Amino acid sequence: MLCLLVCYMTWAAPGAAAEELRTIKTRDLNTHYEFKGYATREAWEAWAEYLRRHILVSTGLWPLPERCELRPEIFGRIEREGYSVEKVYFYSYPGFLVTGNLYRPLGKTGPFPAVITPHGHWGTGRLAHEELGSVPGRCINLARQGYVVFSYDMVGYNDSKPVSHGFGGQREALWGQSLMGLQLWNSFRAMDFILSLPEVDPARVGCTGESGGGTQTFMLMGVEPRLTAAVPAVMVSAYMQGGCLCENSPNLRVDTFNTEIAALMAPRPLLLISATGDWTSHTPEEEYPDVRSVYALYNAEAKTECAHIDAPHNYNLASREAMYAFFGRWLLGETDADALKEQPFEPETNDALLVFADRELPEDAWTAAELTQHLIEASEAQLEAHRPKDARSLKAFREVYGSALAHSLNLLPAERMATHEVDQVVLTIEPYYIERFTLAGADADLRIPATLVAPVEPKAKTPTVVIAGDSPRDGLLDETGHAPGALVRALVDSGRQVLLIDPFLVGENQLASDSDRRPEEKFFDVYNRSDLALRVRDIVAALLYAPSRAGGGAISLVGQGEAGLWCLLASGAGVKVQAVAADMAGFDATSDDAYLKRLYTPQLRRAGDLRTAAALWAPSRLLIHNTGPAASAEFASDAYKAADTPRRLRAQAEPASLDQIVDWITEG
Repeated sequence: MLCLLVCYMTWAAPGAAAEELRTIKTRDLNTHYEFKGYATREAWEAWAEYLRRHILVSTGLWPLPERCELRPEIFGRIEREGYSVEKVYFYSYPGFLVTGNLYRPLGKTGPFPAVITPHGHWGTGRLAHEELGSVPGRCINLARQGYVVFSYDMVGYNDSKPVSHGFGGQREALWGQSLMGLQLWNSFRAMDFILSLPEVDPARVGCTGESGGGTQTFMLMGVEPRLTAAVPAVMVSAYMQGGCLCENSPNLRVDTFNTEIAALMAPRPLLLISATGDWTSHTPEEEYPDVRSVYALYNAEAKTECAHIDAPHNYNLASREAMYAFFGRWLLGETDADALKEQPFEPETNDALLVFADRELPEDAWTAAELTQHLIEASEAQLEAHRPKDARSLKAFREVYGSALAHSLNLLPAERMATHEVDQVVLTIEPYYIERFTLAGADADLRIPATLVAPVEPKAKTPTVVIAGDSPRDGLLDETGHAPGALVRALVDSGRQVLLIDPFLVGENQLASDSDRRPEEKFFDVYNRSDLALRVRDIVAALLYAPSRAGGGAISLVGQGEAGLWCLLASGAGVKVQAVAADMAGFDATSDDAYLKRLYTPQLRRAGDLRTAAALWAPSRLLIHNTGPAASAEFASDAYKAADTPRRLRAQAEPASLDQIVDWITEG
């Protein structure tokens, strides 16, 4: 029997799972993505709800920031035949400006429909006027047709100063700050601004933009219910997702892509403009039918169209006229496209349109560093405002920050994380039953080496303890390497069974060499889970699997070494467990540097980091030990008090002994 055990332990030695990991196909902005399709409206709406929250978390806008006073300045009015144009700036954050031009109809009676229009990556931004695209041209013609139009700068373009179009970095990403997030918030505030104008009809508001402005358009479509109709131009593609920092917020497209995001507009009117000469060349036969299939779930196919233009990447005359006709139908009630053909126009000079051509930037305008600090402080203030005080506020905290933590770690809904056993090897070694297998999921990279150790004759409803460590088979073997270790023996001898797993890049999940690591190309964390997110996902998958082996028995969780931090974060999945014992590995939970070096995943600090993670385990029994020098369980303590279970939380600076862990798990 000893020989059997030795043979068993050498099966799938560390590094043997590297073949699985080497087959991981990292995603990027040029991956060709396929639309999964949804059989029912209920199935789509469940995923759409997930996606909307994911967009907000990924762009640092969950919970939504406080809307400061806009304090709009509108000046420099010029009147032309059928329209006027003015310079505008207002505040999206207290020291961060949105800048642009406001075009209004002349000689018509309101209330008017409105259009907000972000621009693409033209060299001159919203001032661009050339054959392939004229931003002033579409604004002038829309205003003449009877719309109030606001054309606004991308961050760092033209009047948008002093924050550059290169804003962001890993520290900013930890706090949910990104260039894409800034621009999406500016679009929210552009909606606030246009709807603040008394002549605007709030039931008729459209958005349109091209290229990078097309990305801004469909991002807003997904999360802004006040938007009535939309026309994203040359950017809804399954072949290229956007090549600029302003189109790639960390975590955003880990499990989705632009076509799905665009489909969030359903069932509101949507026109996709595509071109034969860019990455939208397949739209009529691929992306558009996919989006239309979602509209079909609402019996709203008539509300979506595709205009395919024979041209390179553009927002040219033909594209603009397709947009005029579509908006005319849904926002003006005009079905005669010929009545909405583009009329000759003459753009104003740049100085006549630039907001700060002849005036200074306001003294209270922030630098990038000041903006970053404000957003961090505002994030901390929001977390403090959600600190649980009673059962009601604890429920609200779970809704807001539980989902924030889950999305920061890219934890999918439970039904999308189902696993099954493969490659099983069973041994019965008195007094233990030992089974080795791999937990496999639908995703190619979900392969979790697992070991189940149980009494040879387990009772019905056997409690199960999931253990994750940060070293090979941590806690499984004794010093001889031939038998379960002391912690496992103690737990099994108490009448429990133990499920040990090797999370991503641990134990048998280690790579054969560093050359096998996933290549971290440009925007890697926009399309791929971080190492931390994969590790937490593996732990959650094991927790979701454990009940199938427990027969109704309680589930507990133990994290050894660095894996204690990963186990604590698994609370974001909302899986119910009886008890948790998590080693904090001396982690300084107040240090950005510590998170960047040891516990990095985008948006984690914005989601409340380890404070949220610990609080979410309430009312499960939670032991956190080996805490760092600046660690505090105060936030979690308030959550446990709110759950009326204060004694179910214990925090200690020193590492817990084996007996303390066993007693904590087996108590009660």
